[in-house]
Amino acid sequence: MTARELDAAGITDPSLRAAYTACRRLNARHGKTYFLATRLLPLDRRAAVHALYGFARYADDIVDDLGTTATALDRGNALDALERQWLRAVRGERVPQPVVRAAADTRTRYGIGAHHFSDFLASMRSDLSVEEYATYADLEGYMHGSAAVIGLQMVPVLGTVVPRAEAEPYAAALGVAFQLTNFLRDVGEDLDRGRVYLPADLLAAHGVDRGLLVWSRRTGRRDARITSALRAAAALTRGVYRAAEPGIGRLDPVSAPCVRTAFVLYGDILGAIERDGYAVVHRRAAVGRRRRAAVALRGLAGALVARRAPRTGARAGGPQGRIGRAVRADGRHPAPPGGGGSVTGRRGEETV
Repeated sequence: MTARELDAAGITDPSLRAAYTACRRLNARHGKTYFLATRLLPLDRRAAVHALYGFARYADDIVDDLGTTATALDRGNALDALERQWLRAVRGERVPQPVVRAAADTRTRYGIGAHHFSDFLASMRSDLSVEEYATYADLEGYMHGSAAVIGLQMVPVLGTVVPRAEAEPYAAALGVAFQLTNFLRDVGEDLDRGRVYLPADLLAAHGVDRGLLVWSRRTGRRDARITSALRAAAALTRGVYRAAEPGIGRLDPVSAPCVRTAFVLYGDILGAIERDGYAVVHRRAAVGRRRRAAVALRGLAGALVARRAPRTGARAGGPQGRIGRAVRADGRHPAPPGGGGSVTGRRGEETV
């Protein structure tokens, strides 16, 4: 975290400044799209975004890191330890883990509901035992905790021009769209982890099952049925993007260019997957550096215009009270108009 960003956010305690800085480093190392988009935010909001991402990324590494020999039991114990620190931090206790300290401080500053973090950790825990999802409805339950709540955490930081409860369903849907994009891009790597996130019923509709995916990954050979299933998953994902897009206009204008940039770059991943012939079982599709730079420059231009414009009616991000919530009887946030938003987050990890 730069000193200017920390000063603008009003973070003065030296140990907290160090914690937020650790989160920023984690973001810069693992989340190229998020980090790039975050730089389009006003200085005073960047620290909070880095803290929220850092907490999610740290937990994700515990359950997903392919570079260690940790067993499921080891990972479960590490996740338990992280959750214990989180609960202590929420109670106001001092904890040693920097990402926990920064995220807990951000939660307090912006009035973010603690249940969003609990739901997130519950989905992380399921990754230690759940290897596939029979239906899209089953996957929705997982994504509520792994991605939708990340969008919900972000709403009070970004600020809105409408009541927060009106913006939240769109934010949840956008988290899901990013998550589904990750699932598509990472099919091969997830197979290496023993997981298949694409719903079994969607795959079966095209004649695909886990065995065929594993065979394709192991042999490097393609199969038209897999391509057909992946194309259908991409179409489903684009539908969620369409449902989420109107929410960008409900954000504070100074934050909207950041989200629009992430929206475009993540959508570009789907385009890269298509251009690569849906070969994600064998390799990741990537968005070129020139394209990333062009989108970022457009976002920067929009951000500069928004910052110079008079501020009218925006509910700016900041420690200004609790989040408004519109919740269905089952405890989920309502879907945005147009459908697709009932799907609800895997973490925002990505390399575009």
